[in-house]
Amino acid sequence: MDSSSSGVAERTTLSQRLNDYYELCKPRVVLLIVFTAMVGMFLATPTMVPIGALVFGTLGIGLMSASAAAVNQMIDVQADSRMRRTRKRPLVTGHLDTRQSAIFAFAIGVLGMAILLIFVNALTAWLTLFALVGYAGIYTMYLKRATPQNIVIGGAAGAAPPILGWAAVTNSVSLDSIILFLIIFIWTPPHFWALAIDRAKEYAEVDIPMLPVTHGIEHTRTQVLVYTVIMFAVSLAPYFSGLSGPLYLVSAILLSGWFLVYAVRLKWWPQPGLGMKTFGYSIVYLMALFTALLVDHYVPLIQAGLGS
Repeated sequence: MDSSSSGVAERTTLSQRLNDYYELCKPRVVLLIVFTAMVGMFLATPTMVPIGALVFGTLGIGLMSASAAAVNQMIDVQADSRMRRTRKRPLVTGHLDTRQSAIFAFAIGVLGMAILLIFVNALTAWLTLFALVGYAGIYTMYLKRATPQNIVIGGAAGAAPPILGWAAVTNSVSLDSIILFLIIFIWTPPHFWALAIDRAKEYAEVDIPMLPVTHGIEHTRTQVLVYTVIMFAVSLAPYFSGLSGPLYLVSAILLSGWFLVYAVRLKWWPQPGLGMKTFGYSIVYLMALFTALLVDHYVPLIQAGLGS
């Protein structure tokens, strides 16, 4: 092999290794976490988020979330190897081993914690650590295999980002930040159970007691509908608390209404693949809902600026 071929192989190997570490972090999940945390930051202030809180808060929360995601994959590697959705993860394929993953997870977790402690505030750092332990430890190591309500109870950790973002700016937790938390908390069951309906057989094969496995798909469809109705009501709370205005209210009604259509179809007119379509819309829903919160928050400021 000549030197040019060797150089290409080395670059390919490095590129692949970097991609493996990237995938170890569950980037799509972390992106949603970081986005909702950033929205919490922007809603916490009537003007612009201080640049230090925005940059270092986002970085610290993102790194610690990525660390928790890596730990989750380390714990779940055996189950992941037997499920179609997860069998290409780097620990399953052997591209990374447990030692490499543990060192990486520890390093980015400690770095994220240090960034939050030094450049943001202690409240945000400890709340983020608590959420990390809740997801990677309590949920992944215990709740996931202990109860069909795993995603309901464990969803509290995944719903924390808006509170973390709010705390990064204000060094406090308010009722409004808790409302944002509740939106994600109530959204989590219908979001994940829609996926679980489609993957019920795989969860049964790896002995994970997801609701469709323990109580049946029909019962799970009912629960998706019930939680979607509750989520519709909770999604309106920012308007009635004064956190948002009419633009958000209209957006929440339309977005939540369409989610409800999916849930109703899933309950009474189920079709093959509808669970995955509902799961896909649920992700779009949350991002669009929080985008509406952000836009609504700054529309009055933009109007005021244009009018001055």
